[in-house]
Amino acid sequence: ALLKNRPIKITDTTLRDGNQSLWLARLRTEDILPILPKMDQIGFSSIEVWGGAIFDACLTFLKEDPWQRLRAIKERVPKTPLQMLLRGQNLVGYRHYSDDVVHKFVKLAAKNGIDIFRIFDPLNDVRNFRTAIEAAKGAGAHVQGAVVYTISPVHTLEHYLEIAHQLVDMGIDSLCIKDRTALLSPSRTHSLIQELKKNFSLPLQLHCHYAG
Repeated sequence: ALLKNRPIKITDTTLRDGNQSLWLARLRTEDILPILPKMDQIGFSSIEVWGGAIFDACLTFLKEDPWQRLRAIKERVPKTPLQMLLRGQNLVGYRHYSDDVVHKFVKLAAKNGIDIFRIFDPLNDVRNFRTAIEAAKGAGAHVQGAVVYTISPVHTLEHYLEIAHQLVDMGIDSLCIKDRTALLSPSRTHSLIQELKKNFSLPLQLHCHYAG
């Protein structure tokens, strides 16, 4: 009954995070395109295809146009929302960019096919979320705020709830716990998800890595 009323949805991250984590983002566009129509028929909640290190790898190692890749993917995935990982004020680069550049980049990403922006900052510094969230909302996209999970004396349950509160106040549409270093155990997952569900009514997504 619980699953019937509140179904679990799945985001496929094969072409972005799988590609980046296992293949160093070296999959070429021509490698990706043939499988896309089948992926579009599966019924994923979204497919993450862009952002992270993909943009840089296209330019630096593959000598491809990342914008052309995005457009080609969108043409072959008309039904399923496309998602990207955005590093807040860093966009898809390795330094902070000015607010006008953030707005322009996000606007063009949405125009070329991105429906959902999963926005994060490696240190959970919410100041680096603000402009990207405003830009994505302005572009009419779905904005997902991602809280990076780690373990330290300061990374308490209260810490994560506070970060989530600040992101919700900024106007995000959904919340993601991003366990990018595979530190989130089953018991910690239970405690964290339970408290987040208790405090927020937004859709909640869990992004995990396997490091066994």
